[in-house]
Amino acid sequence: MTTSTTKAAPAVQTARILAVTNQKGGVGKTTTAVNLSACLAALEQRVLMIDLDPQGNATTGCGVFKREALPTVYQILIGRSTLAEARIRTEFGFDILPANRELAGAEVELIDMERREYRLREALAAAAGDYDYVLMDCPPALNLLTVNGLAAAEAVMIPMQCEYYALEGLTDLVATLKKVRANLNPRLEIEGLLRTMYDPRSTLTQQVSSELESHFGEKVYRSIIPRNVRLAEAPSYGKPVYAFDRNSKGALAYLALAQEMLERRAANKGNKA
Repeated sequence: MTTSTTKAAPAVQTARILAVTNQKGGVGKTTTAVNLSACLAALEQRVLMIDLDPQGNATTGCGVFKREALPTVYQILIGRSTLAEARIRTEFGFDILPANRELAGAEVELIDMERREYRLREALAAAAGDYDYVLMDCPPALNLLTVNGLAAAEAVMIPMQCEYYALEGLTDLVATLKKVRANLNPRLEIEGLLRTMYDPRSTLTQQVSSELESHFGEKVYRSIIPRNVRLAEAPSYGKPVYAFDRNSKGALAYLALAQEMLERRAANKGNKA
């Protein structure tokens, strides 16, 4: 008598879903979402970037004309479109869910909808196996758009400048994340803190950087994003800096960050094995 053995189906690779967020504006959230997406794609990762800011800066920074981009994240959130219908393939090797000004209207429309905080999470569920990373560019406010991003994410990436007010804002953000974990998304964690617009000549910058390292330890990325003219110029050409000038300090810094993220993820998988 022979017995047959059935091999288990291979596990489906699911995306690492990250919300790029900080309640303080002007710290490099959009710059990070766009350029990190491009660098991860350059390292042969399947990437989806989601623009959750009605200003649509991440959309234009990827060379997508936001006025012509339909459907957008707005139609997904209110249930008029699916992720598969709305995503756009950029020329830089990653997909984007675009945004424009009409996304601001979602704030009002979502209020009366069922499971309003989970609309994005439920839309993403159908495409979890299509990507290695999903990066969400969140607006600098704790509104329903940001809440949807935090409810959908596994972890948050926090770009921040090394200045005094940034430390105050970080305290508020950590308190917000605790509330989200308690009420909406118990799996949410801090992926890492990213030092942006870094000027090593500033004593205050160095002091704040040291304080971050002492308080958050390995949660602070080794990679640091410097102040760089090419980083500031690239969006006006509708390109990530890696496509605009891949030898610039900004491009090399984001490529190093992407490599560091892949190393961290591989190490975490090894520890869980």
